[in-house]
Amino acid sequence: MGKRGTAMADNGRRKIILDCDPGHDDAVALMMAARHPKLELLGVTTVRGNQTLEKTTRNALNLCQYLGVDVPVCEGMGTPLVRPPAVVAGDIHGATGLDGPVFEPLTRSKDSRHAVDFIIETLLAHGDDEITLVPTGPLTNIAMAMRREPRILPKIREIVLMGGAVGLGNITPAAEFNIHCDAEAAYVVFTCGRPVVMIGLDLTHQAQCTPEIIERMARIDNRASRLFCDLMRFFSQTNREQFGLAGGPLHDPNCIAYLIDPGCMELKSMYAEIEIRSESCYGRTSCDFYNRSDRAHNARVGVTLDAARFWDIVEECIRLYG
Repeated sequence: MGKRGTAMADNGRRKIILDCDPGHDDAVALMMAARHPKLELLGVTTVRGNQTLEKTTRNALNLCQYLGVDVPVCEGMGTPLVRPPAVVAGDIHGATGLDGPVFEPLTRSKDSRHAVDFIIETLLAHGDDEITLVPTGPLTNIAMAMRREPRILPKIREIVLMGGAVGLGNITPAAEFNIHCDAEAAYVVFTCGRPVVMIGLDLTHQAQCTPEIIERMARIDNRASRLFCDLMRFFSQTNREQFGLAGGPLHDPNCIAYLIDPGCMELKSMYAEIEIRSESCYGRTSCDFYNRSDRAHNARVGVTLDAARFWDIVEECIRLYG
C-alpha cells in the first residue's frame, strides 16, 4: 500500500481524473484542467448526463483534439445504477450536447478501457490520498467504481463534484440535474467516507457568464478563447431562455477553480443526505446547513464565490493556450 500524504505529483501538481458529460460548462472545466501548472490531468472519463453517452464521449474527444489534450478519454456508464435513464439536457446544451462550436472532422479515438476500469486501475496504481476525482456530471461511474473495487477508497484524496443545492433545484423544484440523473449513485458517493466537496447551484449561480465576460475573454484571441466564446454565446442564450439568467452559469469550472485556488470560495462543513425514496423530492441534496441533526459531517458545501477572483482564474487558464 502506498504512503499517505503523497497527494501531489512528483512535479508538484495535483493529480486529477475529470469525470464529465460535456456539456458547455464541462468543456470549460476540461480546458482549465488540462493546462494549469497546478494540476496534472490523468484522464477524462465520460458518462450519460447532459446528452447521451455516445454524444458526451464524442464531445470529450472533440475537445481534446481541438485543445491538444493528450490524455486517455474513456467511455463510461450509459444508464443510471438503478432507475431508467433520465432526460438529457438538450434544452440547455443542444442536440449534440455541445451546440455552438464547429469542430474539424474527428480523428481522435476513445481509449479501449471502460471508464470504471480506468478509474480503478489508475487509483490502484497510486498511493493513498494521491488522486482527486472531479465528477462534473452524474456520479454513476464513480459509484460503480467504488462498489466494484472498494480498495480504491483510501486512494482517493478528495472528491470535488459539481452537483446538488442547498436551496432550489434546476431539473425539479427539489433537485439539481446531476444528482437527479442518478441519485442512487450520489448516495454511494456521499456515504463513501472520503472527503467530498460539493459545488452546488447556490455557488455556481454566482458565476454567470454575462456578455461582458464573453467580450473580456474574446480579447485574448487565442484558440481557447475562441472556443470559450463560441460555447458561452450558445450556453448563455439557452440559460436566459430557460431560467431568465443574465448569463450561463459556469457550474463545472468552479470545481477546477477550487483546485487551483481554494480561497476563491467559501465552503461550509455539514451533513448532506441524498433523497432516494421520495418521488417528488428524488435527487434532493438535503443539507443540514444549521447542524440541526448533529449527524457527522460528510461534505464541505460551496456557499459564496469570489466572482472577480473566479473570472481571473478562468482568464489565466485561457491564456495558457496562447
